[in-house]
Amino acid sequence: MLNKIPGLIIVLLLGSSIQLQAQEFLCDIQVNSQQVQGTDKSVFENMQTQLTEFINNRRWTGYDFKPNERIECSMVITINERPSTDRFKATLNVVASRPIYKTAYNSPLLNYADKKFEFDYVEFQPMDFQENSFSSNLTSVVAYYLYMILALDFDTFSQYGGDPFYEKAENIVNAAQNASELGWRSSEDQTNRFWLLENYTNNAYSDLRDFLYQYHRQGLDLMADNVEQGRSNISQSLNLLKNVHESKPGLFALKLIVDAKRDEIINIFKQGNPREQADAQNIMKEIDPANASEYSKITQRN
Repeated sequence: MLNKIPGLIIVLLLGSSIQLQAQEFLCDIQVNSQQVQGTDKSVFENMQTQLTEFINNRRWTGYDFKPNERIECSMVITINERPSTDRFKATLNVVASRPIYKTAYNSPLLNYADKKFEFDYVEFQPMDFQENSFSSNLTSVVAYYLYMILALDFDTFSQYGGDPFYEKAENIVNAAQNASELGWRSSEDQTNRFWLLENYTNNAYSDLRDFLYQYHRQGLDLMADNVEQGRSNISQSLNLLKNVHESKPGLFALKLIVDAKRDEIINIFKQGNPREQADAQNIMKEIDPANASEYSKITQRN
């Protein structure tokens, strides 16, 4: 979606005055209840149906998306416990990707398992959500990740294009500060929803967002027309991650970027020149030492 920049995206139908509008997400929602025995499974089927409609049929931005521009993502809610009829403890796996210009390839943006996910769900009750007030941990958590996905996605198409959506996510975090559920507060630990947002919006780590733009828009999108230049720009973008690592080793958002991009980076530089391969290996082994052996694949011959 190369024209996805702040501003109105208008779709004109030839010979018609009708404006075609589509929602922002094409999200696959799954509710996995296999770990919960001896309970009515229909509640989980209805939960899945309601969440699918909540995400895919709601307007999340002021922009009009063409059908082929909808952001592909998935959310898998694995129910771990059901302490009471309407109370659930779960893990939420969130995966999002971004299409690459002139290809059928989608590049991963986020792949994360949120294990601090506890919520109430009353079957058939409408899913209520307001970004500036907290009424449901289920809808607030889901909406938070949708806005974070929008922010990351827009950041890859225009520099700092995700600003409005980080602000939306911040409104949700602020409204949830007095919630009983975990994951929203700075005092808990540094690997939760509060800190993921903080990392991306903290000016000290602005290279994270610069990386998103340079790697995707100036790198991957360019490779369809100029492979060498696109890969060179990607090579340079890795230095932005190195800067963040040197400033704050182990930063939560940096770890999530590396986890999402590890295999992709390896595959990109397998075809690079020796200098690019060596630079990529050295940087990524420094940033991601626990997986240093994986980056040796860059120079391995098939």
